Amino acid sequence: MTTTVRTRVAIIGAGPAGLLLSHLLADAGIESIVLDQRSREEIESTIRAGILEQGTVEILESTGASERVRTAGSRHDGIELRFAGEGHRIDFDALVGRSVWLYPQHEVLKDLIAARLAAGQDLRFGVTAERVEDTASDRPRVIATDAAGAPLVIEADFVVGADGSRSVAREAVTGSSTGGHFREYPFAWFGILCEAPPSAAELIYSNSPDGFALVSQRSATVQRMYFQCDPATDPSAFSEAELWDALQRRVPGTRLNEGPIFQRDVLRFRSFVAHQLLNGRVALVGDAAHTVPPTGAKGMNLAVADVLILERALRALLLDRDDRLLADFPETALRRIWKAQHFSWWMTSMLHAAPDASDFDRLRQLGELRSVVESEAGSTYLAEAYTGWPLDATR
Repeated sequence: MTTTVRTRVAIIGAGPAGLLLSHLLADAGIESIVLDQRSREEIESTIRAGILEQGTVEILESTGASERVRTAGSRHDGIELRFAGEGHRIDFDALVGRSVWLYPQHEVLKDLIAARLAAGQDLRFGVTAERVEDTASDRPRVIATDAAGAPLVIEADFVVGADGSRSVAREAVTGSSTGGHFREYPFAWFGILCEAPPSAAELIYSNSPDGFALVSQRSATVQRMYFQCDPATDPSAFSEAELWDALQRRVPGTRLNEGPIFQRDVLRFRSFVAHQLLNGRVALVGDAAHTVPPTGAKGMNLAVADVLILERALRALLLDRDDRLLADFPETALRRIWKAQHFSWWMTSMLHAAPDASDFDRLRQLGELRSVVESEAGSTYLAEAYTGWPLDATR
């Protein structure tokens, strides 16, 4: 037997985008169903980085989506750019009067899930969306399989694909699961989690002759660090001593605090923007719509911006029968998406050593870094983009 349920908005994906959208829609009196093929434990235990722009923090806090983001998160008023053996601080607060918060994505998800369940959200874990049908009608449908393996159909006034980079909804919007503008980078990040005190008060982005490294943090006792590697690198191929040597060589002038490494992985670099973000009554947000390399810390923040634009459009459509904001959604969202793609590409190309880089390329890169740190205008651009363009323009 197929179970059919009815809702106003069906949201595929219980990540930051899907959960925040359901949270904002509920405030407007619009019911939704959120489904995800993962279990709650899987969602909350998958450790992922999280640099939150000030606007993202303000949205999470002001809407009641997170009560811990400022208390458990760590405010950072700048970063260090390190090259040629020297560190240069980019002072966000002094340059643009804004900051970022180090608050891992899985902590944001814990907050959002708790808030939605407390409010009575229909949140269905272990449900696999297979496809979206009837996109051109006013009753699009999500064809799914529930946690027990039984067929499930969700009929809605609108369907949102917030189901990540392997989105099921993308095909219903673009005509292809891979339909979009795509760029793959010739390097990756080798990431480690280790038990150690912080090596620096703020994040260090280091450009060195041996390649890029990022010295990040998780807590007072757990640190996250990355170094540039080949995308085909085997995470288990190195001893702990070799990993620490690789990291230390890429951060000359800074002594890293070492400790036991308890997690290691290789993160590939891709940029993607879907050919379309809207088709009929189905829209894409977050990683279903776009992905960026992590160098610019834009992933989750860009998803939040998408949601703010779409939520406003859905309120107009479903409460006032006004579809003008929905028609404008792709163009409005894409303006910020492509700015974020440029910033992420710029940070990535400025800080990483390309495999085929010549001496000219290397020296030009150092000249670019000096142009940023020795110019208030250059430093201000980096600070403005890193801390996030105002969200008011998208509201």
